[in-house]
Amino acid sequence: MADTKQKITVEDLCRITLVEDPRISPDGAWVAHVQVTVDRLDNGYKRNIWLTRLADGKTLQLTRSGKDTQPRWSPDGQTLAFVSARDDKSQVYLLPITEPGGEARALTALPNGATSPAWSPDGHWMAFLSPMNATERAKEDRREEDHKPADKLDAKQRKERRDQDESQRWDPRPAWRIPYRSGTSFLSDRFNQIYVMPTTEGLDKDQSRPRRLTSADADHEAPQWTPDGQFILTARIGNPQGDEPWRWSNLYRVRVADGSHEQLTDETFSSFNPTASPDGRWIAFVRLPRERLSERMSRLAVMPSAGGEIRDLNLAFDRAVYQYKWSPDGSSLYFTCANAGRLELYRVDPDTGTFSAAASGEIHIETFDVHPQAGLVMNVSTPANPSELYHQPASEPHARPITQINQKFLDSLIVQPIHELRWKTTDGAEIQGWYLLPVDYEAGKTYPLALNIHGGPHIMWGPAMKSMWHEWQLHAARGYVAFFTNPRGSDGYGEAFQMALHSQWGTLATGDILSGVDALLERGFVDPQRIAVTGGSYGGYMTTWLIAHSDRFVAAVAQRGVYNLLSFSGTTDIVSFVQSEFGMDPWEDPMFLWESSPLAHAHKIKTPLLLIHGENDFRVPIAESEQMFTYVRRNGGTVRLLRFPREGHEMTRTGEPEHRIATLTHMLEWFDRSCYPQTDSVDSKE
Repeated sequence: MADTKQKITVEDLCRITLVEDPRISPDGAWVAHVQVTVDRLDNGYKRNIWLTRLADGKTLQLTRSGKDTQPRWSPDGQTLAFVSARDDKSQVYLLPITEPGGEARALTALPNGATSPAWSPDGHWMAFLSPMNATERAKEDRREEDHKPADKLDAKQRKERRDQDESQRWDPRPAWRIPYRSGTSFLSDRFNQIYVMPTTEGLDKDQSRPRRLTSADADHEAPQWTPDGQFILTARIGNPQGDEPWRWSNLYRVRVADGSHEQLTDETFSSFNPTASPDGRWIAFVRLPRERLSERMSRLAVMPSAGGEIRDLNLAFDRAVYQYKWSPDGSSLYFTCANAGRLELYRVDPDTGTFSAAASGEIHIETFDVHPQAGLVMNVSTPANPSELYHQPASEPHARPITQINQKFLDSLIVQPIHELRWKTTDGAEIQGWYLLPVDYEAGKTYPLALNIHGGPHIMWGPAMKSMWHEWQLHAARGYVAFFTNPRGSDGYGEAFQMALHSQWGTLATGDILSGVDALLERGFVDPQRIAVTGGSYGGYMTTWLIAHSDRFVAAVAQRGVYNLLSFSGTTDIVSFVQSEFGMDPWEDPMFLWESSPLAHAHKIKTPLLLIHGENDFRVPIAESEQMFTYVRRNGGTVRLLRFPREGHEMTRTGEPEHRIATLTHMLEWFDRSCYPQTDSVDSKE
């Protein structure tokens, strides 16, 4: 069997199925979840909702539109709500589960769509989000409605007119707050508002009409009901006219009866994602200190529902919180956290602050759900498998896979094991990294090295990293030792480790990374004359910083990188990021920020450099790569720029499949040109 297995190829990226958003049914028998597959024909992705039975792993496909997400069980387990974009705009649908032959019906029909459905505790109401601007809200308040179209032609003409009017409304496009663009799109004057509406079918028009509870010109977070059904918890910027909402987010409690609201937190911290405990005693949420916010460890906090002292539960634990949920009895909070290369699950008692591990090991737990009898269900990636659904019964200490979504695909491939490496830097810091040996590795031979550098800079990589699983295995299949590290600044090692990078992005990380390369060279299987480097975002910054300050690399691929801190600080959608990371604004010490930018040293780059960037990247605009290309080219360096239309900062993770394939293909060809020159797989045009 082993002899028939094949090396992983670039095209295998399209064979991977990902699991998202598991939700356990109220009776604990089933898990609803989303499966994501690549659609090569449309150069996109399909998302459909599936059910998996916990008793035996039997899996059933529930929806087939390819545009279905966010499954949410009704409290009685009779109905599954979900969001679908099957008819142009995303709307909330209801699907009966217990009766055979049930068909989903659209609960909402809002002009701008609806997302984030949340059942009321009694199941009679649905809360959700829908974006509306001030004019639309005023029209809605007056109960003004457009007449139904006379026929299909009338409907078509109306839609064309609306689209044309909307286009003209933004020509020219004004900007009046920061950010005014994000992701791959310009922001509009529509903001997510919270609505509620009854879920009962057959009501008259007035009874079934959605009722808006909020009106601020600010995006509200997904609604969360309190156990008594009287209130909805949410978060938004306190001052709707302010900039950068993520820096000024406050918690609010909205009364369902009349939409009156109460602010629960101040702006000392930026607070998000409030959830009431099942017994109603507590409100849990995540918050960040505003000072040096981007570098800080996220805190899991609780406050009494009736008001009182706010307590941070994870400070002594010294690990950041990602997703969290209350236990069904309210006695503890489950949360995922980054910990030394793993994304594990822990629980904490809100009264005592006592921690214990709930699910740990060489895993990345992306999301999870918890049930009083069924226990835990998680979507998990491991070093051997990029995505499966795992179940840990309430009575058992370990989780096990209950799906084999990718198993047939993986059984046909050679999957390389991942090895851990730890080393000390010259100043005594311990750094963790991992490597994969090439397929067909033979002891005594040396191989080229593909050094991978993560972005953030405050994220964490580990051997079970879903978004990098295929790429690292591909490097090994192509004959490279794949190597990746978590230098200082990374999450997963405590807040002091994470904040150590402040104002020294390039200088500190250089020692951490290169000492890791040296530690790997001591193993004897890496050819020191064939070392390539790549990274994205901050990893792109470090890729160009390294090749401007070291001659040990023979090839470099820098993706969507920050190369000029001065220009980046004025064009990104996170304009205060540089101030947070370096302790200064550009006008305060421009020379320091310039000298801290790879672009200032671009004239020294002699390593062949491939730059990859999305043309619609509003996190790190493409001007960063345009400048780097020009500076290196004008100084006689070997450089090429690949511009990907329509793509943003997430291209290599969620971009068009053909663009992701092209990125990997060009990267490996660029590496091969210097590390395996006999293949000569890159054309010679410069």
